[in-house]
Amino acid sequence: MSESNLLGDYVRARRELVTPEQVGIPVSGVRRVPGLRREEVAMLAGISADYYLRLEQGRDRNPSAQVLESLARVLRLDDDATAYLLRLGADKPRRRRRRPRKETVPASVAQLVATLPLPAYVEGRYFDVLAANALATALSPRLVAGANRLRDVFLDPAEQALHPDWENAAGGMVAGFRESVGTDTDDPRFIELVGELCLASPLFSRLWARHDVEACEGAAKLIDHPQVGGLRLHRERLGVGGASGQTLVVFHPDPGTDDADRLALLASAVSDLAPVRPRG
Repeated sequence: MSESNLLGDYVRARRELVTPEQVGIPVSGVRRVPGLRREEVAMLAGISADYYLRLEQGRDRNPSAQVLESLARVLRLDDDATAYLLRLGADKPRRRRRRPRKETVPASVAQLVATLPLPAYVEGRYFDVLAANALATALSPRLVAGANRLRDVFLDPAEQALHPDWENAAGGMVAGFRESVGTDTDDPRFIELVGELCLASPLFSRLWARHDVEACEGAAKLIDHPQVGGLRLHRERLGVGGASGQTLVVFHPDPGTDDADRLALLASAVSDLAPVRPRG
């Protein structure tokens, strides 16, 4: 998990996902490489093939924003992926590797999570569950402090069974994880987690190699709950003020729907909301 050539690794991975047809290049005969050739990317971006090769090989690490934006256009990157590419190409001094700071949920946020009448939990930068209320745990037994959402989604069949379309959901999580971590890939926590998942999950390994980037935002989620049946819930993700990288995640149904009734039934099975359990 070296950060020695993040920019080159990224543009190479994205180049391999763009077909000649998508950028208007006629195809004849058998192509030996997936996606676009290096010289095709260079031509479409208006830079020399030699310069693009140096970028991909990590021999030039400070391209201009104009070059990166041209590459983003050719590689068909959306706004999130373009912003990520620009961060990779930013000229920044090397930092001494620091020991990761323990993520601690602010006391007021912990109190809020505990008193919310909806499933809620706090997620850290590496998708660790830092705190959760009892209704969140009733929604998924893996939503407990100390768990990791990536590990559970990729390695736990019981968690996968909750999500009717879990492979697509897993792809979104990987893209969100890459966006969350950004360029800080020398963190021991990141190295350990990605290394473990690449070895244990072929799906994670394939998705990670794509270098997809996507901001984690609110979305409708389908959950196939073993006790109350199918649930369609809105998942909101709110940044926690004063706690960089922490996100408050809350699930809620549309009022007056069967989903609201089923969530109320699940809540009634919880005798009282368990106190929030900060990590550590």
